[in-house]
Amino acid sequence: MDWRPIIMFFNIFKKKDEKEIIKEESKNSKDIIAEKKTKEYVAARKGEIGEYKIDIQLAQLPKEYKYLSDIMVTNPKSISGFSQIDHVVITPYGIFVIETKNYQGTIYGGRERKEWSVNGKFKMMNPFFQNYGHIKVLKDLVDKKLHNHFFSLVSFTKRCTFKVDQELRKISSDDLILYDIELSEFIHRKVSVVKLQDKTPVLSSGEIDQIYSIISKANITDSKLREQHSRSINDKKEEKKSIESKKKCTTCGQPVSEKVAAYCLSNKKFDGKIYCYDHQKTTLR
Repeated sequence: MDWRPIIMFFNIFKKKDEKEIIKEESKNSKDIIAEKKTKEYVAARKGEIGEYKIDIQLAQLPKEYKYLSDIMVTNPKSISGFSQIDHVVITPYGIFVIETKNYQGTIYGGRERKEWSVNGKFKMMNPFFQNYGHIKVLKDLVDKKLHNHFFSLVSFTKRCTFKVDQELRKISSDDLILYDIELSEFIHRKVSVVKLQDKTPVLSSGEIDQIYSIISKANITDSKLREQHSRSINDKKEEKKSIESKKKCTTCGQPVSEKVAAYCLSNKKFDGKIYCYDHQKTTLR
């Protein structure tokens, strides 16, 4: 019996199936890329709206105040070699350094906690630790007499709810967490409090102009260096994600905390493997 016609018949359908599979994979790939681009666009738009709202708040400050936005300065201690600062406001009674965050959900954190979280899941560095690094860099640019007159502000959108140390909401604190629509109000209130303590301004109008000029000159505007900085930050984030994804229970594959992973790796009985709390008990039996 001649099998060639039958083989040819099946080959025709095989080719059609392969084409359909390739077409389907191509479609799925395009959908994934389109979805990613949509998410990036939405994130970018939210960021633009957030910055626009901050700009409105800064524009409401007294005329004698000076402010700068999106400042990048050299920082040898940083991963990228630079620090990018969202906003700096120079007033007669001190310098406000503002870090803006564009998250949605419940923000959990404390002044001394290394990591904060959004909705108890997504982790981020304590924004005040981050801002402390920014302030340290700026202190190197100004006179030492001003080192005790820096204030750290972290701004979130109204799409967030705060579950943080209450001290961070009190105007008496030099570290303040606030909503973007409260920015000008909090700066005004903080300056009023400082005025009661220090009757004489720490900065004259001439000194405000001078500091504004110093920070402006230190600002790096080179697009290549800014891209390099962004790349370094993103690479570090990806590296961290990769490390976090490896912290899973050897038995059930469930993610474990850094503390649990460290405990397992330091315990010789686990032979260099990581186990969740439940499987630690069964492994040690």
